[in-house]
Amino acid sequence: MSKVKTTDLHYSLRENNRILWIAVTGLFMAMNIALATLGVPVPGGHLYLCDVVICIASMLLDPLGAFAVGGIGSFIGDYLFYQPPMFVSLVTHGLQAIVISLLVGFYRTGKKPKFLRSLTALLIGAVIMVVGYTLGKIFVYSTLEYAIMKLPYEIAQALIGMTVALVVCYKGRLFGLFRRETEQK
Repeated sequence: MSKVKTTDLHYSLRENNRILWIAVTGLFMAMNIALATLGVPVPGGHLYLCDVVICIASMLLDPLGAFAVGGIGSFIGDYLFYQPPMFVSLVTHGLQAIVISLLVGFYRTGKKPKFLRSLTALLIGAVIMVVGYTLGKIFVYSTLEYAIMKLPYEIAQALIGMTVALVVCYKGRLFGLFRRETEQK
């Protein structure tokens, strides 16, 4: 298989440098798993910050890497710390990550996407996460009341994740830094 140069119109970390892609994907997965242990206590429940990592990774990585971080990383985190929703996390965060990655498209061009494109992708990802977890809680815990009671926490978690991801990627200039650090020298 021939190498694709980053100077071409097509930019793909996975195709250009597979070892770096594995390392970056693994780092984001580890961050996701670590943040799955750190629930911020709020009245009536906890907020988990793993959505921040899932959103950032999904904006930077290709759909396969995004799925690994969002779906598999969340699955492993749940398996280690709280098993009942682990399959819900695999499907919900996995789908969320793939959709965000496909809509943002940074993995294809390596060019910073328009803010509105990223915002739209993250909003759609947030809807996927909130709906997926709400339906998942109905299935796992067999009660609509419990799912409705936790709905505000799911919405808050999704909004925090997308807001921090936007700030880090745009104000923190993560797109340019990521492109510069992952280019072939």
